[in-house]
Amino acid sequence: MGQHFVNKLKFTSNYNVIKKLLDQSSEFVHLLTSGNTFPAKDFIDLRQDLSQLKTPGSYIEQEVLFNLKASLFVINEIIIYFENTEDEEYPQLKSLVDQVYFPVELLPEAERIIDEKGNIRDNASENLKRIRQSIIAKQKKVFRETKKAFENAKKSGFVPDNSEVTIRNGRSVIPLKVADKRSIGGIIHDESATGQTVFVEAPISFEINNEIRELESEERREVIKILVVFTDKLRPSIPDLFDAYRFLGLIDFIRAKALFSIQTKASQPTISKTKSLELKDAKHPLLYLTLKEQQKSVIPLELYLSAENRILIISGPNAGGKSICLKTVGILQYMLQVGLLVCASPDSIFKLFDNLFIDIGDEQSLENDLSTYSSHLLNMKYFLRHSNNKTLVLIDEFGTGTEPQLGGSIAEATLEQLNNKQTYGVITTHYTNIKLAAERMNGLVNGAMLFDSKEMQPLYKLQIGKPGSSFAFEIARKIGFPENVLNIAKKKSGGKHVRFDQQLQQLEIDKIKLQKQQQKIDSTDDNLNRMVDKYNELLSSLEKSKKQIIKEANEEALTIIESSNKAVEKTIRDIKEAEADKTKTREIRSELVKKKEELIDFKDVGNKNQETRGKKQDKRGKKKETIAKKKLPKQIVDNKPISPGNYVKVKESNIIGELISLKGDDAVINVNDVKLKTSLSKLEKAQAPKQTTSKRKGYNDIVSDINQKAANFQLSLDLRGKRADEAMSLLQKYIDEAILLNMSEVSILHGKGWGILREIIREYLQSVDEIKRFGDAPLDMGGSGITKIYF
Repeated sequence: MGQHFVNKLKFTSNYNVIKKLLDQSSEFVHLLTSGNTFPAKDFIDLRQDLSQLKTPGSYIEQEVLFNLKASLFVINEIIIYFENTEDEEYPQLKSLVDQVYFPVELLPEAERIIDEKGNIRDNASENLKRIRQSIIAKQKKVFRETKKAFENAKKSGFVPDNSEVTIRNGRSVIPLKVADKRSIGGIIHDESATGQTVFVEAPISFEINNEIRELESEERREVIKILVVFTDKLRPSIPDLFDAYRFLGLIDFIRAKALFSIQTKASQPTISKTKSLELKDAKHPLLYLTLKEQQKSVIPLELYLSAENRILIISGPNAGGKSICLKTVGILQYMLQVGLLVCASPDSIFKLFDNLFIDIGDEQSLENDLSTYSSHLLNMKYFLRHSNNKTLVLIDEFGTGTEPQLGGSIAEATLEQLNNKQTYGVITTHYTNIKLAAERMNGLVNGAMLFDSKEMQPLYKLQIGKPGSSFAFEIARKIGFPENVLNIAKKKSGGKHVRFDQQLQQLEIDKIKLQKQQQKIDSTDDNLNRMVDKYNELLSSLEKSKKQIIKEANEEALTIIESSNKAVEKTIRDIKEAEADKTKTREIRSELVKKKEELIDFKDVGNKNQETRGKKQDKRGKKKETIAKKKLPKQIVDNKPISPGNYVKVKESNIIGELISLKGDDAVINVNDVKLKTSLSKLEKAQAPKQTTSKRKGYNDIVSDINQKAANFQLSLDLRGKRADEAMSLLQKYIDEAILLNMSEVSILHGKGWGILREIIREYLQSVDEIKRFGDAPLDMGGSGITKIYF
C-alpha cells in the first residue's frame, strides 16, 4: 500500500497541497525522533481478500483471518496513539485519523476465534471444543492399543531388534520382520528401504483411526461454520475497512518519507509566494548518501535567485561541480513539489514553479535520426515555446555540440528570449559570449565554481557575481598532458587571457583565506577580552578582601582597648582590696606598667605601619593629583545615560575607553585599540583622556601582569601542615590565579593524615563552577594524599 502511494507521487504547483504533504512528513519526523514507540509492523493490505467476501455465503480463509486480526490491531494502535496526543502536536496526522471509522467490535471477535499462531481456538464454539476433546481421547487410545500390540509382537519375536513404534501416513504402525508380516493381521502401510521390515497398523488401531478421521472431517465443517458466522458479521463493515486500510497505507507512506528525511537530514523550508529562491546549506541527497558511506562530507551549496537576477550562468573548470550545482537545484525543487522534505537548511526559501524544464546529458538517437546537437535544439525549441515567468529551466553545457562560434550565438539568442519571458533558470557553460551576456543583460547573473590554481584542485564552492575560468591548461597539465603541446596552445590562444583568468581566480582564493584568518583573529580577540574580564574580577575580589582585612583589624583594635580598660579597672579594684598596702600597691602598679608597655609596643608597630602606609598614600595622592591636574581639564561629567560615543570607566579599575556599541546590558568599549566586552552595570561615565604616546600603557600593564603571573605560577600547591583557615586562604587565591591563567589541570598536596584538610579542600572545590572534575592522583603520583583538579 505504501509503495502504491510512492508510485502516485507527482509534481504539483498547488501551494496548499504541497504545504499539507510537507507538514505531514515534518510531523512524522518529529514523532520518530521524539523517542516514543510507534506501531511499525503488520502493515498488510487485505483489500483484495475482503473484496471476495462481498458475496453472501462466502467465508474468510483462516490465514486471511490471522492477517486481518494483526492488521486491525496495528490500525487500532495507531488511532489510539494519535488520540492520546495533543491537537497542536500533530495536527495534520490527527486529521487523517479523524477521517477513519474503525469497526472496533471486529477485533475482539477475531481475537476470540484465532490465536497468536494462526490456529482456530478450541473455545471458538462449544461443538468444536467437544470434537477436539474426542479426537484427543481417541488418539490416546490408539497409542495405547498400538503399544500393547507392539509389546506382544516383540515377545513373539516378530519385531526386528532395536525397533520402536513409528508413524506412517499419519498413523501409528508396528515394525515387523517381512517373514512375519501376517502374524498380527492389520494393514501394511510401508516397508523399509532394504525390504526386510514392513510397517503394519494393528487391527484395533485401524478402527479407532477411522473414527478419528471422521471427527477431523467434522472439525473442518465446524471451523468453516465459525468462519462463515464471522464473515457475516464482517461483511457490512467492508467499506469502512477499505478506508481503514487506505489509512494504514498512507501512514506507511508518510513514515517512509520521514525515515528518508532523517536519513538524508532533510528539513521543511519556507515556501515563498514572492519572486525569490534562496538555497542555504543545500546538498544533493544521492551525493550525500554516497559520500556518507565513504565517510566523506558534501560541500553545501548556497544559491540565490530573485526577480532582478532570475537566471544564473555558472562557469568554471571541468569536474569542478557545475553539473552537481544544477542537479542539486533541480532535485530539491522537484522533491519539494512532490511533497518531500528537502536536503537544505530550514532557513531556505523556495518558490513554486508550474514548469520544470531540464536539458542534461546526451539524447542522441539512431532511431529518430537525432545527433547530440539536434536533440539539444529540439529541447530549446520546446523551452522557448512553453516557458513563462513560472518556469524553472535547467540547462547543462549550454550551446555545446556544434561549432563553438555558431553554437554560442544560438545559445546567446535563446538566452535572451528566455530572459524576455521572465523565466528562472540555472545554466552551465564554458562559452565566453554567454558569460559576457550575463554581465550585459538585466535579469542574468554570473557565477563561478572556485578552483585553487596553486593546489591545482577544485573547491566545489559556488560564488555568485563573477564568471569563472575553465582552467583548461591547468587541468591538462595536472593529468600529464605533453608540456610542449600546451606551450603551443598557449601561444595560439593568447597568453593574456590565460594570465587574466589565473589572476582573477587566485584573487578570490586569497580573499577566502584572508577571511578565514580574520575569523581566527576575532576569535583570539574574544579570548583576550574574556581573560581581561577575569583579571578585573580578580582585582575586584582582592579589593573586597582588603576591606575585610581592615574591618577585622579595627575589630581587633576595639578588643585591645576593651582589654586595657579591664586591666585598669582590675588594678583599681586590687589596690582598694589591698587597703593601700605599699608593697602590694607597687606590685599592682608594676603589672599595670607591663600591660601598658605591651599596648604601647603594639601601638608603635601599628603606628609605624600606618605612617608608612600614610606616607605612601600621601605621595600617591599628591602624585595622582598632580597627574590629574596635568592630564584632565576641569570638566563636569554630565548625568545623561551612557550611550555609544561616551568615554566610560570600568568600576573599581583604572580602565577608561570609548563605548563603541551597546545592546541591552552588553557593552563593547575601545581601550587603546583593544575591544573589551563587558556589561553596562560595570561601567560609569568618565572624562575623555588626552592622547599620549603611551596610550596602550593600561593594556600593556595588564598583559605584563598576566605574563608575570603565568611565569611564576606553580602547577601544584603544598598545603601540608597548614591550619584550615590558612589553607583555605591560600587555596582560594591559587584557584583564582589558575582560572585567570586558563590552566587545564593543577594538583593540591594535603597529605593523608586524618583526612580533615582533604575534606575541607574538596568541599570548597565543589562550589567552583569553573572546575570540571577532581579526584585522587594515581597511586604512583601520591594517591589520596594529592587531589588532581581539572578545569
